[in-house]
Amino acid sequence: MGPNLKYSGWMYLKALCFGLIALICAAGLLLPAFEWRNLVLVCLLVWASARLYYFCFYVIERYIDPSFRFAGVLSVAGYVLRGGKSRGITDRSDPEDLGTRG
Repeated sequence: MGPNLKYSGWMYLKALCFGLIALICAAGLLLPAFEWRNLVLVCLLVWASARLYYFCFYVIERYIDPSFRFAGVLSVAGYVLRGGKSRGITDRSDPEDLGTRG
């Protein structure tokens, strides 16, 4: 794994690229056969996906189980399948925790 990204401009560029991908995909779905119903469904899909992402990677970590840090969608699925029980993985960003366990 490489070093942490220090320049915020690259993060904004990445967000812009994700936004462009989303717009191109929405246009690809809607333009060939536009219907208002399809527009509403695409908007609801985007909104619900964003809310689910927020729940999985913010709400669970900040409010439900602050001791657990998720690495991706599969770790969220494993956490939920285990009934919300973490496997003893702690927040690796805590400098006091690094190298203190043996």
